[in-house]
Amino acid sequence: MPKYTSNQKDTCPTPNGTLLIIGGAEDKAGSVDPEASQKQNKRHLEILDKFVKMTNTGEPVIEVITTAASKDPAESYQQYRKSFESICSCIVNHIHHDSREEVQADELRQRLETAHAVFFSGGDQLKITSVYGGTELLKIIKERYIYDRLIVAGTSAGAMALSTPMIYAGVGRDEMIAGNVKVALGLEFLKDVCIDTHFVDRGRFVRMAQVLATNPSSIGIGVEENTALIIKNGVELEVIGFGVVIIIDAKKSFGSNVLDFNDENPIAIRGLQVDILSEGEKFNIPQLNQPHN
Repeated sequence: MPKYTSNQKDTCPTPNGTLLIIGGAEDKAGSVDPEASQKQNKRHLEILDKFVKMTNTGEPVIEVITTAASKDPAESYQQYRKSFESICSCIVNHIHHDSREEVQADELRQRLETAHAVFFSGGDQLKITSVYGGTELLKIIKERYIYDRLIVAGTSAGAMALSTPMIYAGVGRDEMIAGNVKVALGLEFLKDVCIDTHFVDRGRFVRMAQVLATNPSSIGIGVEENTALIIKNGVELEVIGFGVVIIIDAKKSFGSNVLDFNDENPIAIRGLQVDILSEGEKFNIPQLNQPHN
């Protein structure tokens, strides 16, 4: 793979890299129940296998970023390392930071400029954005995604952090109450696109609708567990995996009460356009959503 150089600039009409947005709880090495269906066993590690093959190289170098991990980041890294190494011969490195100071002190340029893929694990998406926002590390990843062919993947919180706006709070009854779902600026690999994960399993449709009521120019994409989106050219989506992807468009919505928020008022919004997609289905985001440098 030709080495990327950071003096490449000027505008690029579309990103050369590819995103893999995973809805969480993807099948990993050792995670399949022995009594699972025959179909499931035949498709063991399907999403992670696709991620590795997207690098289009025989021995990919993968950087696993576990900064979002809320429990044991080393254990999370080892699980992904085991999964990737069971798929192919590869080099799986580990990146983890607990503060911005650690990022600034960690010299990772050479590794990031020669990696074939970067993988953001799950956990706390707000930690990802607060630790990496505006850093040299994020700049290198974004520039390689735009100008090179870097594969950038995220699962669960790691997937949510790739979008803007990014949900960081609002579960249970909170997601139904107008004004109680909190959003922040994500990493902006996708702009005007809000990603939510574990979407069907955790019943997150209403909180996405609330985000769109306050950001109607955005598209909401809810990805179910063990399901993923491959995004090429910044806008071309294809579904893989076992579940569904739900796309919500609020551009023609009306009747929202999101401004009338209090502690008891449930959200109301009408006129949402909804598409439900399963494996093999494709969809084009209706505006060009490129990352900001």
